Amino acid sequence: MCLINFHFHDHPNYKLIIAANRDEAYKRPTANATFWEDEPNILAGRDLLQMGTWLGVTKGGRFAALTNYRDPNLPETGKTSRGEIVRSFLTGNTPPKHFLKELARNRKDYAGFNILLGNADELYHYNNILDTITEITPGTHGLSNHTLNTPWPKVVKGRNMLHTYVKEHPKIEPEKLFTITSNAEQAPDEALPDTGVGIDLERLLSPLFITSEEYGTRSSTVVLIDKHNRVTFVERNYHNGEFKQENAFEFMLDTV
Repeated sequence: MCLINFHFHDHPNYKLIIAANRDEAYKRPTANATFWEDEPNILAGRDLLQMGTWLGVTKGGRFAALTNYRDPNLPETGKTSRGEIVRSFLTGNTPPKHFLKELARNRKDYAGFNILLGNADELYHYNNILDTITEITPGTHGLSNHTLNTPWPKVVKGRNMLHTYVKEHPKIEPEKLFTITSNAEQAPDEALPDTGVGIDLERLLSPLFITSEEYGTRSSTVVLIDKHNRVTFVERNYHNGEFKQENAFEFMLDTV
């Protein structure tokens, strides 16, 4: 997952609004979003290489989503799969902040990452490179491959587009959120960050929706949790920029 736009509370009808993109090599084997056979409480797509996931929600309302931390000087190999973090939180029952404190103690086991996790009432962000746990405040936020609300062009654009839409509409339409996640306009060179990957790659990675020969946006996911605890989960899958399939789910949370 390389871009998570989200709006937390501060809306008359929704507790949590997510519009996110997963960017990955096209050849990496992936299963479309569904309730997992081995963990039927989890609704998520699945990385079939490591069997973890980048974004998911449970029938009980636990939510987690992950992005990589972009720094070519940091090791990516010899580490535990980052997708295991999302899977572990979704399958467990440890309170979100306690889970993150334990994760922080083992942060060096993983390559660089950001994790957003909790539920529609309590949400946190953690970055293992900066080693900071942040409780999410009400409002609109963006997370890409640095840290929470870093002012990269794609983060600022996605956050502003989402903020404008949710503030003007009491009923949120997934189709309108997919309009945001599908924005493929590259940022101007003068606005690009310097993350050490070179100007050509910075340009390629600058849109919300990425397309190239071997790497790009594989899926876009919309998650809505309203104030009646109804979940809407819609995933759209792509290959080389072309739409392939949509998987949509709606259910009520199992609340005590």
